[in-house]
Amino acid sequence: MVPNGWSEVKLGEVIKHQKGFAFKSSSYKGHGVRIIRISDTTRNSIHDKSPVYLDIEEAKTLSNFELKSDDIVLSTVGSRPHLLDSMVGKAVKIPAKDNGALLNQNLVKIMPKDKLITNNYLFSMLTKTNFNYFISTLVRGNANQVSITLAELFCYQFLLPTYKEQRKIAKILGIWDKAISTTERLIDNSKQQKKSLMQQLLTGKKRLLDDSGKPFEGDFQRLSMSELAAIDKESLGKKTPANFEFNYISLSDVVTGCISNKLEKHVFESSPSRARRIVRNGDILLATVRPNLKGFAKIKELHDGMIASTGFSVLSPKKDVSGCYLYHYLFSCHITGQINALVVGSNYPAINSSDIRGLKIYCPSYPEQQKIASVLNNADENIRSLNQQLADLKQEKKAVMQQLLTGKRRVKVESQECIA
Repeated sequence: MVPNGWSEVKLGEVIKHQKGFAFKSSSYKGHGVRIIRISDTTRNSIHDKSPVYLDIEEAKTLSNFELKSDDIVLSTVGSRPHLLDSMVGKAVKIPAKDNGALLNQNLVKIMPKDKLITNNYLFSMLTKTNFNYFISTLVRGNANQVSITLAELFCYQFLLPTYKEQRKIAKILGIWDKAISTTERLIDNSKQQKKSLMQQLLTGKKRLLDDSGKPFEGDFQRLSMSELAAIDKESLGKKTPANFEFNYISLSDVVTGCISNKLEKHVFESSPSRARRIVRNGDILLATVRPNLKGFAKIKELHDGMIASTGFSVLSPKKDVSGCYLYHYLFSCHITGQINALVVGSNYPAINSSDIRGLKIYCPSYPEQQKIASVLNNADENIRSLNQQLADLKQEKKAVMQQLLTGKRRVKVESQECIA
């Protein structure tokens, strides 16, 4: 059913487009005019992890590929065919900081035709679940390289309200966008504050107060990991019963402090050969494979007795060592630098469990470790709370979009209510 006053259109009928330029990597510079590549995009925005640039003079000859703030760009090539993983067809807006950047190949700029569709409404349509499913039916290629054609992309059909109603809908969705943007900034600020706290507290530059209200005193001791924790204390052996059943924590189940809620169940007889490390409440998982991704996490009571991959080192804190202090220290620059120096292999970077034993850590007294850990735990809890708020806001916006972008819920335009 097409709502009263709306029309059903194809994407290609209401937009113009501009393909990206095939820049050669040999042209990349460390400064100048930024080039926006597929690798710079995420599902929500443009990131700044490893930007590349083009010489300013050369950029002047490529004005057709220049991007402006709020321009919509969409990828036509990706690395994975799975809908939830692939960047194919994911639309992002160019932030104000990248105004004037240049568009690289395999990205296309989508521009609304004047008075037919607003930029905000267009972006809302390109980020709908329906559009993502449509894209998933078009992707072709193998696991390493998938793509879509513009001809197929522009056949996407959707419902289009009047131009005035689009603007009103965009205004309503903008309320959620503003709240989402504000929460994202709060999360970024909280992460920076925690990083600063870690730098000060884990190095002794800032001392907390003890139970008597006086600053802690005494030098930090430089200790090896093996002095602070037992490493890979328990493992499944050959005598393990063939029918022993367990939940398995694989490398892909751990992402920066979080263990997946959906763990596979296995029976020992048919389990992966890596499923051997026994974990206990209070242990710490440290991924020795691709450790730069920081697949580190604390084992909680609900994980007690589970089995982890041998791709982790399992750290069991010794007496008078705060497990939380040790855990937070793993994310410090001091440990990161040591791990990076030990990593071997380029395609499958890893460190050895024996290397873990020699990692150096600066430790204050046990009471000070506990105080520091408490402060950093509170910082983590604040970030978790903000992330939950962000997830709730995004879910609310998604529900509102489903109502407004299908005409199931109508808005008032110039004192006249549009009735479904």
